[in-house]
Amino acid sequence: MATTNIGKTKRSTDELINDAVNRQQSWLERRRAFTRKFLQRFKVFKKPESKPVVVNQTSEQHTRNKKIVRAYWFPIVCALIVILIAILVMLFKINAPVKVIAPSVPEPIVRSVRNNEKHTTPSFDLVRIEKSGNIIVAGRNIRESNISIVINKKVVATAHTNKDGEFVYAPNEALKPGNYVISLIDTDKNIKSADSVFVYISEQGYKNSVSLLMTKNGSKIMQAPVLADGDLVVSKIDYMNNGRMVVTGKALPRLRVSLSLDDKYIGFSRVSDYKNFGLGADVGKLESGKEYKLNIRLHDGEGTTIANIEHQFIMPEMTGDDDTFYTVRRGDCLWIIARNFLRRGVLFTMIAERNNIKNPDLIFPEQLLQIPVK
Repeated sequence: MATTNIGKTKRSTDELINDAVNRQQSWLERRRAFTRKFLQRFKVFKKPESKPVVVNQTSEQHTRNKKIVRAYWFPIVCALIVILIAILVMLFKINAPVKVIAPSVPEPIVRSVRNNEKHTTPSFDLVRIEKSGNIIVAGRNIRESNISIVINKKVVATAHTNKDGEFVYAPNEALKPGNYVISLIDTDKNIKSADSVFVYISEQGYKNSVSLLMTKNGSKIMQAPVLADGDLVVSKIDYMNNGRMVVTGKALPRLRVSLSLDDKYIGFSRVSDYKNFGLGADVGKLESGKEYKLNIRLHDGEGTTIANIEHQFIMPEMTGDDDTFYTVRRGDCLWIIARNFLRRGVLFTMIAERNNIKNPDLIFPEQLLQIPVK
C-alpha cells in the first residue's frame, strides 16, 4: 500500500541552522569584496617598487659614529671640561711662586754661666762593663768643661765635655774583679756629682757583673747580671734594709723555685701560668764587704732539681732611702707583691697609697711601683 503525505510537512532544525549559516557567509563575502574594491581604489595595499640597495660601509660607519656622538655627547663634554681644568691647575701650580711664611721666633737669649749662678751637678748616663772587663762611663755636665772621674775615692782620669755637655771615659786597662764606687767631680767648679755608681766585676766575667746607680731616692740597675740555667732565668735580686730579699725571674709554669743563702734553705715559690715567679724571704742583716752565695733552684713535680743558678756576690754598702722599686709583670697582684716585699699580703694598701692607686685590683704590666719597705 503506497504511503502519501497528508497535509504540510515541518522542516528539520538542522536545515534551519545550515540555511542561516549560508546566508551569513554570503553576506560576509559580499562585504569583504566591497571593502577590497574600496581600498584598491585608494591604493592602500599597493606594494612600493623595490630599488636595489647599494651597501656602503663608509656611510654605515659614519652613521654609527653619529649615533654614538648623539647618545654620549654630554659625558664626553664633561670629561673634556675636567681634563681642561686639571691642565690649567697644573700650569698654575708650576708657574705660581711659592710663598713660605715663617712664624716669628724671638731671638734666643745667650747667657754665660757665672760664678754666682746655680750650677748643674755632673750626672751619669750609663756605666757598662764590657766582655773584656773594661768599663765605659758616659755622662754630662756643663758644655766644654773639665770633669774628673773618681774610682774608689781616687781620681783616675779627667775628661772634657763637648758642646752638648756630654763626655765618655773608657780606660785602656780592664779593672780587676771586685767592688768599685764611681763618682764625678766638676774640675772647674769643684762640685761633686749627687749620685754615684756601684760596680761589681765578677771573676766569672761580665755576665755576672753588676752596675748600680745609687741616688738619694733609691737605686737603679744600669747593668744586671745574666743569671740563667736552661729554663730558669733570674731577672732581679732585691735586698732591703728590713733584712728581706726578693728574687724575681722566669721559669717553666707551675713548677717550684726554691732559694737558699750560703746553703741554708730560706723559702720557695710557685711559677705562675705566665712563667713568672717572685720569691721573698727573710735573710737577716747582710754585712757590707762580706761574700755570700745565693742558690736559686728549679724543681719538677717530684721535687728533683732540674736547673740551678749559683750567684756569688760581695754585699755592697746600703745607700739611699728605705724604698725600693718593682716593675709589675703579667699575672701580678698587689697582695703577692706586698707578701714578697713586706712579709704580709694585707699590707698591699701601703703600696697602693704610696703609688696613688685608687683601685688596688687594677694594676698593669710594666707599671713601676714604689715599695715603702720601711
